[in-house]
Amino acid sequence: MSNRLLVSTKKGLFSVERESTGWRVSRVSFLAENVTLAHVDPHDGGWFVALNLGHFGVKLKYSPDAGATWEERAAPAYPEGAQVITGDGKPPAPATLKLIWALESGGADQPGRLWAGTAPGGLFRSDDGGKSWELVRSLWDRPERTQWFGGGADLPAIHSLCRDPRDSKTLRLAISSGGVWITEDDGASWQLGGEGIFAEYMPPEHKFNPNIQDVHMMTQCRTAPDYLWAQHHNGIFRSADGGRKWDVVSNAVPSVFGFGVAVHPHDPKTAWFVPAVKDERRVPVDGKVVVSRTRDGGNTFDVLRNGLPQEHAYDLVYRHALAVDETGDRVAFGSTTGGLWVSEDQGDSWSAIPARLPPVHAVTFCS
Repeated sequence: MSNRLLVSTKKGLFSVERESTGWRVSRVSFLAENVTLAHVDPHDGGWFVALNLGHFGVKLKYSPDAGATWEERAAPAYPEGAQVITGDGKPPAPATLKLIWALESGGADQPGRLWAGTAPGGLFRSDDGGKSWELVRSLWDRPERTQWFGGGADLPAIHSLCRDPRDSKTLRLAISSGGVWITEDDGASWQLGGEGIFAEYMPPEHKFNPNIQDVHMMTQCRTAPDYLWAQHHNGIFRSADGGRKWDVVSNAVPSVFGFGVAVHPHDPKTAWFVPAVKDERRVPVDGKVVVSRTRDGGNTFDVLRNGLPQEHAYDLVYRHALAVDETGDRVAFGSTTGGLWVSEDQGDSWSAIPARLPPVHAVTFCS
């Protein structure tokens, strides 16, 4: 069971550990700097941390010793001449790195492999632990990319990377707004998935176009990776065939809108969401923070609120800020108002961490 959380916030990386009296902040790294994402390498347990320092650019750091020391790693860089061309009418612009929004390690047969999903919509690959990067041109050069566009941001972005644990050459990713893409040959070629996902906010002729879908977050069941769940801009979807075909889940309460989704590592029918009011509001329904959970593949949902704020609470939870550990029992999420809650019983009850944190971008369980 994971006894540590890495909490990426607008003002630093907070290591939160499980002690005999509860969860406590044990270490702070990069205090006052904008930490957007943390990733634990399964090969050596090292920590990768992405930062967005505004004028000073995007940075990548690595710690081999649980945050005691940090090493500089290279940030992905778009090649000279690369252009961002989108389908929403914006003029072409030079491609420059704006954000590292997803990190995923390779399989056991790829010890130095690291994938990075970025804004403005490029996928990068490293085979030396992030010391150097190569743009995956097979995806970047596809003509469909010129139809992608930004979701909540101005530019398209790759935010979800799901490597198949059975086959290191199979990677599934999701883009806002560019749908679901699949490679089965280590990135040499790509297939557009997402059949059945729809965008109700688009004109009828584009509603089911898989190449322009605004998937907010996609994740897979670790031990049954053909089963994936997606939180989309206008609903929840699930797939049982590796992301090619999807079914809509319409029974979620109190809302089908949100950003994060976490899936039980051993039970593909169990998933958690943090619902909100969509579009221009983006606040919890009725000012109450709740987590919705399904245990039967989306047929029914429990609304979990024990230990969560239920009056004038306006915490929004970003797409990487909801996580479940490797046992499926511990669930955690952090909010835009600096709240951090952990459940030891799959969400039936929650405890708030006794700290007032900066706005939370992401939470990651760590052994």
